[in-house]
Amino acid sequence: MTRLHDPSAHSFASDNYSGAHPEVLQAMVEANGGHVGSYGADPYTRRLDEVVRDVFGEGASIDPVLTGTGANVSALQALVPRWGAVVCAASAHVYTDEGGAPERLGGIKLLTVPTPDGKLTPELIDRQAHGWGDQQRPQPLAVTVTQSTELGTVYTPDELRAVTDHAHAHGMSVHLDGARLANAAASLGVSLRAITRDAGVDSVSLGGTKNGLVLGESVVTFTEEARAGLVFLRKMDAQLVSKMRFTSAQFLAMFEGDLWLRSATQANAMATRLAGALAVLPGVVVTQPVDANAVFVVLPAAAVEPLRATHHFYDWDRQTGEVRLMCSFDTTEEHVDRLVADLRALLG
Repeated sequence: MTRLHDPSAHSFASDNYSGAHPEVLQAMVEANGGHVGSYGADPYTRRLDEVVRDVFGEGASIDPVLTGTGANVSALQALVPRWGAVVCAASAHVYTDEGGAPERLGGIKLLTVPTPDGKLTPELIDRQAHGWGDQQRPQPLAVTVTQSTELGTVYTPDELRAVTDHAHAHGMSVHLDGARLANAAASLGVSLRAITRDAGVDSVSLGGTKNGLVLGESVVTFTEEARAGLVFLRKMDAQLVSKMRFTSAQFLAMFEGDLWLRSATQANAMATRLAGALAVLPGVVVTQPVDANAVFVVLPAAAVEPLRATHHFYDWDRQTGEVRLMCSFDTTEEHVDRLVADLRALLG
């Protein structure tokens, strides 16, 4: 096959733009060859069951799926009945970037709350957590938080515990959209368990592709209630992987050692470097705390398109001129410094 892209190309548009980590690719190669059971009846998925308990604690269970959207939909469906609704931040990925899948595919009403930094609090949850027993209102029976958030901010373990305690006191379950969970843990210097199970979360959509996997995500659950029916929902939502050994092998490469942490730490460090260099340039304003691997910044209008031509990135708020710059596990100091130098030249 002829290579159809420039392997040296780098983008700040999304951590989904990056390729796969070499260690992940090697794990897939090692999982290849011969015949093993399909749909999870394979030694790699069985080993992943063991590894997830090492990472998240006894009682944790993992169900590999195809996509992050599918992970969110299936996990939320398992938490709420047909009449249930889910409270989320208005900026949450599950609301803004899933194409309506939770509501159209999952049949789940999302109750949104505006937040200044992408994070929910008990007080913000209470704006939507009411009306139980009112037949005219969708019943708020779960909360979903995003870690790290769509604004690049990170919940501390104490902030998560405040949310889960408050939700559980109201009889609500808590789901965590962890597409960038590794980045959050690396930023806080804590274990993955500390910001999931130990913080009281019931289920997690565990991200993989944003941290170096080829494809595949997973749903991790911590209670029988959170995983009830998930085995059936995964199939109904078209998320049951046939050759699951290849999905599981990738997660094994990520979590048997510290690859998840090394990759996330690199991405976070490059975002910090980028934000620091941008903040001192004239007319440039960093708009959000840089807690993980995202940098939100307002650039001088005249520089945006010329810079985008060589360092692809997305607009975040066209009215204010805010753009988003994402760093990946394969972002290097050279990539960051080249963008900053090009912007400095554009600014004169």
